[in-house]
Amino acid sequence: MVDSFLDYLQYQKRYSNHTLVSYKNDLTQFEQFLNRTDNNPTPIAQASFYEIRHWLAHLSDGGLNPSSLTRKMACLRSFYKYLIQNEVITQNPMQKIKGPRLPKRNPVFVPENKIANLLDGNLEIENPSLKFSEDFGGARDRLLLELLYGTGIRLSEVIGLSEEDVDIYNQTIKVLGKRNKERLVPIHETLVHLVEQYRAIKKATFPVSPDDSFVLTDNGEKCYPMFIYRRVKFYLGQLDLAKQSPHVLRHTFATHLLNKGADINAIKDLLGHTSLAATQVYTHNSLEKMKQAFKQAHPKAGNN
Repeated sequence: MVDSFLDYLQYQKRYSNHTLVSYKNDLTQFEQFLNRTDNNPTPIAQASFYEIRHWLAHLSDGGLNPSSLTRKMACLRSFYKYLIQNEVITQNPMQKIKGPRLPKRNPVFVPENKIANLLDGNLEIENPSLKFSEDFGGARDRLLLELLYGTGIRLSEVIGLSEEDVDIYNQTIKVLGKRNKERLVPIHETLVHLVEQYRAIKKATFPVSPDDSFVLTDNGEKCYPMFIYRRVKFYLGQLDLAKQSPHVLRHTFATHLLNKGADINAIKDLLGHTSLAATQVYTHNSLEKMKQAFKQAHPKAGNN
């Protein structure tokens, strides 16, 4: 049943490979827990509420963080819902399972002055290693940072970009998002110019490239998640941030747009969110900025 469930997620629900691997690992771990004794182990499809609760408690006692625990619960909920729909079971053992309370965390973003200094090369005076080199790697790194910040696309979406997806004439990129949903994202003039520069250096460096991927490694191969993560972390690591990852630039994109008065529904579409609730997390940072401005400017705000 696990294999058919994963096929359902892949071909009908169109889940990403990352999610499929995570769900497969979660279900395998639960099966191993059920089979930890040789005395008549319970098949995963017949697991009870008590066995599931025992496993979750075992993971929690072992130090698993609440967000990872919540993800495993989401996997089990989806799995047993699938079994109900296919009439494999009649009662859902996840129905009474309650998840841990997750602390509310505001998205980490880069302040406007810091991201401008980084992308404009102003930080290289303090740290020469931050200077974008004139070779392919330097052009690729700068493009990568500008692309993530200038469009808000996800790491997986960057990796999925092909050359034909980047249309400098119409100033758009075609992105394949979660569940294989396509969307067009506009790109600004600066990014168009950087794309032109990057393509010229890319063609000169790799005149015969077997890969049509837009962003390549130093060896001319298709990028992979850890490669992009390391390149982004190298640069963001100089900015004294709580987190340094490609997703921080996505948060920065959305927060800066909201701070400049962009419509939240437009931001939702640009980010590829299916629900407005996912986009509203950025309103907190914008609200805090408004509160600060109010305290500094209003005569009755108590700022003496």
